[in-house]
Amino acid sequence: MSLQNQSELHIAFYNKAIKIGSLSKMISDYLNTDLSTLKLDGREDINIYFLGDIIRQSSFLAPYIKKINQEVFSEQRYHYANNIKLLTKKLLINCKRLENCNSDGSEFLSILKTELRRFNIIQKKWLLTI
Repeated sequence: MSLQNQSELHIAFYNKAIKIGSLSKMISDYLNTDLSTLKLDGREDINIYFLGDIIRQSSFLAPYIKKINQEVFSEQRYHYANNIKLLTKKLLINCKRLENCNSDGSEFLSILKTELRRFNIIQKKWLLTI
């Protein structure tokens, strides 16, 4: 793989992480109105906490990608790469949990899941270059 292809792959990977972060924030804002209302018995919807998890997890993707390129030691690079793998896995799990919530916006989660699958495809290629 040439140097130009490596840098293009890195840019595509980083941009996809930024896109996932912004998409998860938009979905969270949309679902928040439905999930923030109390149930009839006065309890809150447990799924609202998964919205915060999605935002937190997706916001760490891009900084970890940046840290990998700035890191000199390969051991630290693989540590951050492993963190990215774990974050994407947790994001997919939380998306599946939120799909079952009582909201009319839960179908937007399929868009996020599709972007995460595309991110995983780019990630597999990108891991070969670090």
